[in-house]
Amino acid sequence: MSPHAPITRSAEAPSALPKAFDPKAHEEAVFARWERARAFHADPRRVLAGEKPPFCALIPPPNVTGALHLGHALNNTLQDVLVRFARMRGFEALWMPGADHAGIATQTVVEKRVLAPQGRKRT
Repeated sequence: MSPHAPITRSAEAPSALPKAFDPKAHEEAVFARWERARAFHADPRRVLAGEKPPFCALIPPPNVTGALHLGHALNNTLQDVLVRFARMRGFEALWMPGADHAGIATQTVVEKRVLAPQGRKRT
């Protein structure tokens, strides 16, 4: 499938909506479909073999220098939507979370909010 192929109706899509929505049944069915399609897996061998074009989104490390707000949720939601859409279009899509390998920002917050009130230092 070409990543530029038009989006078509799935054979598994219902032809009519049920009278009452059952979120548990719906989510189980959707999750099972995603598992069968290996939707949570990116396989670099497909890219290297030329079977699928790559699509990568790298999430920067978390930053704890400010209070959480809706912008954080919006940022993650937009990334999730873009990666899933790329996957639906035939890309071998990878959404790689970042890691704060040095932990400096986290260490600073722990020192200020946990250790300092207890009269302790990191040494």
